Amino acid sequence: MTNTDHMPLAELVSSSEIPDAAIAMIDAEGTVVAWTQAAQRLVGHSARDVVGRSALQVLPPPEDALGASAVLEQCRAQGGWSGTVAVRHRDGHTLTMTLRVSLLWGQDAATRWLVSGAHVGALSSGATDGSVRESLLAHAPIGIVVRDLQLRCTWVNDAMESHDGIPRDRRFGRCLKDSLPGFEAEALEVVMGQVLESGTPMVHEYRAWPPADRRREHVFSASFFCLQDADGKPLGVCSLSVDVTGNRRARERLAILSEASTRIGSTLDVMQTGQELAELAVPLLADHAIVDLVESVPFGVEPSARIGTTAGRLPLLRRAGLASIDLGVLELPWAREEVLHAHPSSPFAAALRTGRSHLEPVLDTQAGPWVDHDPVRAQKVRDSGVHSLMVVPIRARRCVLGLVLFGRSEEQKPFQEDDLLLAEELVTRAALCLDNALRYARERTTALTLQRDLLPHRVQGGAAVEVASRYVPADMDYGVGGDWFDVIELSGARVALVVGDVVGHGINAAAAMGRLRTAVRTLADMDLPPHELLTHLDDTVRRLSEEDDAGPDKVPAVVGATCLYAVYDPVTRRCTMARAGHPPPVIIDPQGQVAFPDLPAGAPLGLGLGLVPFESVELELPEGSLLAFYTDGLVESRDDDIDVGLHRLGAVLAQSESPLEDLCSRVIEALPTQAPADDVTLLLARTRALPPAQVASWDLPSEPAAACTARQAVARQLSKWGLEHLVATAEVIVSELVTNAIRYGQGPNRLRLIQHQVLTCEVFDGNTSHPRPRHPQILDENGRGLFLVAQLSRRWGSRSETDGKVIWAEQDLPATAVA
Repeated sequence: MTNTDHMPLAELVSSSEIPDAAIAMIDAEGTVVAWTQAAQRLVGHSARDVVGRSALQVLPPPEDALGASAVLEQCRAQGGWSGTVAVRHRDGHTLTMTLRVSLLWGQDAATRWLVSGAHVGALSSGATDGSVRESLLAHAPIGIVVRDLQLRCTWVNDAMESHDGIPRDRRFGRCLKDSLPGFEAEALEVVMGQVLESGTPMVHEYRAWPPADRRREHVFSASFFCLQDADGKPLGVCSLSVDVTGNRRARERLAILSEASTRIGSTLDVMQTGQELAELAVPLLADHAIVDLVESVPFGVEPSARIGTTAGRLPLLRRAGLASIDLGVLELPWAREEVLHAHPSSPFAAALRTGRSHLEPVLDTQAGPWVDHDPVRAQKVRDSGVHSLMVVPIRARRCVLGLVLFGRSEEQKPFQEDDLLLAEELVTRAALCLDNALRYARERTTALTLQRDLLPHRVQGGAAVEVASRYVPADMDYGVGGDWFDVIELSGARVALVVGDVVGHGINAAAAMGRLRTAVRTLADMDLPPHELLTHLDDTVRRLSEEDDAGPDKVPAVVGATCLYAVYDPVTRRCTMARAGHPPPVIIDPQGQVAFPDLPAGAPLGLGLGLVPFESVELELPEGSLLAFYTDGLVESRDDDIDVGLHRLGAVLAQSESPLEDLCSRVIEALPTQAPADDVTLLLARTRALPPAQVASWDLPSEPAAACTARQAVARQLSKWGLEHLVATAEVIVSELVTNAIRYGQGPNRLRLIQHQVLTCEVFDGNTSHPRPRHPQILDENGRGLFLVAQLSRRWGSRSETDGKVIWAEQDLPATAVA
């Protein structure tokens, strides 16, 4: 019977409930004149037991008779009473009840009392959500009307006039539809007729505009009871009306917000979030909803302007969400993802500047600067029938991320302040989701930038190896982890191959990885043997860990990192490698035979196990051998033993004649899952060998004349290679290096030229001391040799050998020679 045609969200909120109060009517002398079935259910007495008798004789326990008399006197003195009393049940036990005694007026100033009450136990249990019962407990105003069998008003209390504005003199002897014409009155009279016919209490909600708040519609809940005489026959109907506007709107509000918590922000896609917000608002709150984001937001960039500081040109907007009860009616001239511009004089621009919402209960589309500026939009709004508008800015951390527009066309009731509050709460929830998505995008961009900067952009093996790689992070959301690999070109055409793993995932592991990779590159420039490099790296990791532990921020230390370091020489085809707790490499010979070299494991880096030295192993590899370096995420899984992963890896790599890029793809595709629990890194290297014709070497005597011999040998060799234009420079470099070796070193001495991507000149001597450049003064006769070498070469350096050292220098080759 409830009118739901004018009830927004009626499907979300129940409008019917069981009346929750017991009702009795008492005359001025305290005699019960009417009883109800609800009262009988509560205290056990039937109408025959109480009607016509004094309420003080029937209901209070004998020991509380004086207290009941005092309550009656207080009612007469104050025009009513409310509180908690003890009432005797028919079977003898005592009930604690909360009662309200209300004064009723009849014609000719006659008075009666209406007693309404509820059991305190039911109130505390919360078994029902009855409006009358809640009002009894909260002492809220209850409007009371008693009608006869013809539904004419016979008794009424003062509070009822505050509900509907009808004076009591205009009620007496009249039906409701005579006093308050309209659909609601007819519906209420139908309910009252049903109550009289069945004797069963009923509840009905209706709408009214109270005199104190004519601008706002209120919702009232009316409970109807059939009043009975001593024989149990109907005397009339009593209605108790309670203003439940706040409760109803709160329930509607909670229902929408509950929907919002599950429907908005299902992804970290800001455009999707905008569409979800629009679709939730229609039809729960509005007939039409539009979500426009500042143009930079969909690209993960937070707006630079803060609330209240926007001056000059307004930011462009990009449509992110659009919903309507009828998109064909709306027919906006802009589709989703299209870029828009707000007119400076429009309420949309004001919301962007100030961050404050705009409510226009009655929309004026006939005048205004923004209407004149954008007649197409104005005409579309007119055609859509939108008559009420709300503009709510999407705010997050003092920035306006966009705007949400809510409009009504089919729903004739204009937006009110309560609607604006609800819209702002909805948009606030969406703003949190959008801000989270922005933070995610910003952090992901930072992490990916960090990862790109830390990992090699393009790996090249020079003349030594052909390389290919793959990296699959376990943290797919951020795309970063603690694995790393590197290919470092060393002197003498050699190359260093590195793979490592820092415990953990995400940006902290990536930052720790970057520190280790930088340390390895620095140590590699010193041309240290693999086992010495790992020893220095272990010391570095432990020092970093100690510094991190001592820091105020307690940055996670690099503990438990592993590393495999190998150096391959294409001249000798020898590969020297050592590992620190890292899985061993896989070596596949040109015939496809798979082998795992017996390489001492070593301790992971940073554990302080320096007493266990790292050991290098040297292997001679046939040209075309395939080396596979990897991290444990490639071969370990929760379901399989590591041997299963190693066998799977070897089986794929056995097809070693395939291109390296194809092999990398096959290895990754062979993983048990495409969402690994640990970061996965793979580095493949196919060895090359320099032809003997590209290498020339000479043994030199330990005497000053050796410099002349060396210059002549170099000149002949370069002419043979067609590099005559490098002869003059190379002669100077060789002369200085050989002279330096003879003067400060010891035999045996040897000279070697290597033609690969560059021309490398190497001079060996038996002294383990490395040269240091000097800065000679004007009058100094010595100390200019290495300075001159540095000026004439692209780079130079020295490295240790088992029986001495090597000083080397490189010169660029012309493009035709390199090809």
